[in-house]
Amino acid sequence: MAGHSKFKNIMHRKGRQDAKRAKVFSKLIRELTVAAKSGLPDPDMNPRLRTAISAAKAANMPGDTMNRAIKKGSGGGDDTNYEEIRYEGYGPGGVAIIIEALTDNRNRTASEVRAAFTKFGGNLGETGSVNFMFDRVGLIVYGAASASADDMFEAALEAGASDVETSDGGHEVTCDPDDFSTVRDALEDKFGAAEDARLDWKPQNAIAVDENAASTLLKLLDALEDNDDVQRVAANFDVADDVLERLSA
Repeated sequence: MAGHSKFKNIMHRKGRQDAKRAKVFSKLIRELTVAAKSGLPDPDMNPRLRTAISAAKAANMPGDTMNRAIKKGSGGGDDTNYEEIRYEGYGPGGVAIIIEALTDNRNRTASEVRAAFTKFGGNLGETGSVNFMFDRVGLIVYGAASASADDMFEAALEAGASDVETSDGGHEVTCDPDDFSTVRDALEDKFGAAEDARLDWKPQNAIAVDENAASTLLKLLDALEDNDDVQRVAANFDVADDVLERLSA
């Protein structure tokens, strides 16, 4: 991933998640339900629900599945109380990791996250121990064919985005979290639905990781993402493309 987008590690993680469709859908359904429960069931009046719907559409979730999750949350059919928790720590190679979870059992989730760090040579720290190495941003992703680099740059900046990174893989637009809905809506009006749109953690700098450390690190990230309570994992690692291909094969 060296020499490419700072977000390529996140895109790599998403690609691995997409191969586990059922688990991805389970996490998205949980977020849709919580988002609908936390506000109005109308996405135009509920920014969190609008973001959850965008993520579900990006994962090709059927409309009926989305609607059932929203109805469950807004109609009082779900009495489960989910708590939002953020975990932070260091993985192999000194890589900083942020984990966002939605859980109905704080003790269970903390125990499972800690066990994953211990198993794969990481160190779970206190909240705030690594987030200073990341920026909280809105992220909107489009495929390369959706627009030229110039057109995407102009539209994104006009909509209020703070940065646009274009590569062969596509366009990554970032913005202040407070501007996320405005920027996303403006771009979708012009270019259609985004491939991905969410609030995320953007590493300020990437840490180069060799093949040995990368192998263990990817196992740790997979273990965290396989946890049903974990909604998102961000990490600030940088692995050479040839090494990543070997490890992902």
